[in-house]
Amino acid sequence: MRIVLAYSGGLDTTYCVAWLTREKGAEVVTVTVDTGGMDPAESERIAARARAAGSVEHIRIDARQKVWDNFIATLVRGNVLRGAVYPVSVAAERTQQAVEVARVATEAGADAIAHGATGAGNDQVRFDIAWRVMVPSIPILAPVREHGVERVTSIAYLEEHGLEVPPGSGRYSVNRGLWGVTIGGGWTHDPWQGPPEDAWSEEMVTAPAPADLIIGWEAGLPVSLDGEAMAGPDLVEALEARLAPFRIGRGIHLGETVLGIKGRIGFEAGAAQVLVAAHRELEKLVLTRWQSFWKDHVAQFWGDRLHEGQAFDPVMRDIESMIESSQQRVVGDTRVGLADGRFLVNGVRSPHSLMDPSVASYGESHRLWTGDEARAFASIAGISSQLAAAAGELPPW
Repeated sequence: MRIVLAYSGGLDTTYCVAWLTREKGAEVVTVTVDTGGMDPAESERIAARARAAGSVEHIRIDARQKVWDNFIATLVRGNVLRGAVYPVSVAAERTQQAVEVARVATEAGADAIAHGATGAGNDQVRFDIAWRVMVPSIPILAPVREHGVERVTSIAYLEEHGLEVPPGSGRYSVNRGLWGVTIGGGWTHDPWQGPPEDAWSEEMVTAPAPADLIIGWEAGLPVSLDGEAMAGPDLVEALEARLAPFRIGRGIHLGETVLGIKGRIGFEAGAAQVLVAAHRELEKLVLTRWQSFWKDHVAQFWGDRLHEGQAFDPVMRDIESMIESSQQRVVGDTRVGLADGRFLVNGVRSPHSLMDPSVASYGESHRLWTGDEARAFASIAGISSQLAAAAGELPPW
């Protein structure tokens, strides 16, 4: 039996390799899809760990550009933050990973396709939906979910067979990708408890002196950092490196899981937070009120569906077209001030700016209307409230 396994190199997927090869006698092909946050040394460690656990073939796929083009670009253009804080990091990566693993399974003529997700989390839904859409004839295996395997059991199994236990398996579950790092652990189960300091990837150090950086934009996407042109994934990684010493991007998200229960995670996503904030500020300068309103409205729906594993629904293509159409004039530069633990978008400029000081200054001069016209407008604007008051519908205050 030949099984293609989505392999992250972490505890659960390493257990899956070992269990499937030893208990099922399967030939396991491991596929690691790099969607960011993986340097060459880490990639080699993951490949060695897979082979040691029993993989007959290990495949690494660089999908950084694909996850940017297919998902992250829309998250930026849509200003998508789940629960107003979390940049939907994992959902974008998992969907692209599932797509790449399905392609390998098809090419390899796999008898089954497998993942290491648990029965309680979101990833199982994302993998299952993607594979049922793309490779409906290939059975899906999920050993950790199917047997209710706990982390202590996985660790014990690997140790019993003389296999390396991936670093950090005991206290935290960490996912590192292009759009941020997510951190799970015992502390997330108590909504009153904050994260221990050692949960974060960056140690406490003295932050650099406050500084500014400039992000250039074309069609709603970042294209340069301090004047240096970069492709999207490279820009995100360069920006993350700039932000890390400032400890910018740390946060906690509490919200609905795909299964309908409450979930909580810590995250580090400085580049995502800065890019979304800077993009939103540039949009304020160049889009009309209702362009922004409707674009953000449907983009939030798009982000929620992506989070829930529904990236294949045709409505997503419709929304993507609307968002792309809204971004043609989102061009210009944003200036971002950095300080210890915080940032501020303190400047925006664009050739398509709708803010024209020659037309009017708030509270001062104006050229597009007369004082009499302003007085008439103010009078008309209050008519509905006046009529309601006359009918006795006054507020309690």
